[in-house]
Amino acid sequence: MEFEDIRPFLEATHQAVVTTFQSNGAVQASIVVAGAYEGAAAFVSIRGSSAKVRNLRRDARCTVLTVTDGWRSYAVVEGTAQLFDASNTDSEQLRVLLRAVYGACGGGEHPDWEEYDQVMRQQKAVAVLVQPERIYGLLR
Repeated sequence: MEFEDIRPFLEATHQAVVTTFQSNGAVQASIVVAGAYEGAAAFVSIRGSSAKVRNLRRDARCTVLTVTDGWRSYAVVEGTAQLFDASNTDSEQLRVLLRAVYGACGGGEHPDWEEYDQVMRQQKAVAVLVQPERIYGLLR
């Protein structure tokens, strides 16, 4: 399976679980809203201090499982996460990226982009793009 095979599914289905690795090697699962962005599975961690972000900073390997409401169809992207935040991305580029990933994750047009931008800065939000290394699933 290739990313293009699951792109339409990721563009239409946004409920997902991301798994990361804790420092003791155990898996940590987080519910996220995800989507497809520039050939990657994407999500925003609103809190830059979240466990998933801490885990990804230490070990960038992760899995994003996107699933339909009835659990009949799913797509899995295993890969390496790229994290974009204020520490490694120009503030204007980060603002644009966070908005783009918000849209890719099914958010559409936010009712107040200025407020969104402010909250993302205050919470030290992180845009996460997972570059696919293995893709599988069941699309019905």
